Amino acid sequence: MTDQGPGRDDKTPRTARGERTRRGLLAAAAQEFGEKGFHEGSISGITRRAGCALGSFYTYFDSKDDIFRALVADMSGQVRDYVSPRIAQARDGIDAERIGLLSFLEFARSHKELYRIIDESEFVDAAAYRAHYENTAARMATRLARAAERGDVRPDVEEVHAWAIMGMNVFLGLRYGVWDDSRPAEEIAAIANALIEKGIGRPQ
Repeated sequence: MTDQGPGRDDKTPRTARGERTRRGLLAAAAQEFGEKGFHEGSISGITRRAGCALGSFYTYFDSKDDIFRALVADMSGQVRDYVSPRIAQARDGIDAERIGLLSFLEFARSHKELYRIIDESEFVDAAAYRAHYENTAARMATRLARAAERGDVRPDVEEVHAWAIMGMNVFLGLRYGVWDDSRPAEEIAAIANALIEKGIGRPQ
């Protein structure tokens, strides 16, 4: 582990103020690692950005590795919490994938540090990296299965389709969310959704 501090088994915040401090540290870590990367980022940089003492850091995290691992899980959760309520408003299963990509593009454009942090996690914490994508694909597979039950998409959709759509979304987010966000997100989502509809849409 890196920058190990005094450990404590239960680091769950016990008060609302404690939760705010922990959230502030995670937000500061996103800035620190997003700008500098994991290896160049530091605990002192995180606490300086968060405006808190070093001791406060060790109240909630054991090390730089620990907060990075928590950050990957937190950012994955933020994507889920941003996208899921919007998908719930979809007209049908195909429209749900359009809204899913559109929402992801919006999130990526306002959290451009997401890609650097997730990509680095493959080498810093492979389990967290894998969990991020496996959990995302599992949600998509469940969504597609429900769409198939309703007759919105082909009845033979499966996990492979979920991973294929997720892979497309990941690279569209990189190209049109992080590298260049000048093209309307609605346009990107519509073009990609046409591919999905032709690929897994309900047979006419």
